[in-house]
Amino acid sequence: MRNLLNYDGPVLRFLTKVVYSVWLNILWFVCCIPVVTIGASTTALCYCTGKIARDEEGYITKAFFSSFKDGFLKSTIIGIIMTVLGVVLAVDAYVMYHLCFTSAFWTLVSAILVVACIAYIIVLLWVFPLNARFENTIINMFKNSIMLGMRFIFCTVIMAGIYVIMAYLIYYVCTPLIIFGVGTCALFSAMLMKNILIQCEEQSES
Repeated sequence: MRNLLNYDGPVLRFLTKVVYSVWLNILWFVCCIPVVTIGASTTALCYCTGKIARDEEGYITKAFFSSFKDGFLKSTIIGIIMTVLGVVLAVDAYVMYHLCFTSAFWTLVSAILVVACIAYIIVLLWVFPLNARFENTIINMFKNSIMLGMRFIFCTVIMAGIYVIMAYLIYYVCTPLIIFGVGTCALFSAMLMKNILIQCEEQSES
């Protein structure tokens, strides 16, 4: 028990990582306020939580803004694409909800929309961590996101579940938990992705 509570023990190391994620959640939220910067802010968040997951955190505030600045253009483009696609899918989902049972055709269209929404969620979970870790074209980032998300589908489902659980807790149980929000979810996701991304990095270098 004494070893667990040491400064270098696993419990305090984990709690320290969670505290870092809370601070990153605040930075992420503030930098998302202009809306157009959501992509750059999310990439910076994933960059820092990835470093924390690998025990390489260092000065996280400096690392956050360095990543925010260095990858701003590409991250912003990815963020705009994902935002537009999200809005389109949300509008389509609303329309399909009222039409899906009116005929066989609209039921089929609704099924296609469900597949598109699943693909969107997979890309959303993977594209920003990949962008934070690797240099690649935007098109390849999207391709790799869907391929990795499908290949490691169990990991993808767990990550999606983490965000759903956090949203449920914030909305229905305890609103102040929003202080953990996206930052802590991104940290847990980074921990799940860690070995996968290391493997991808080793393959890209070989």
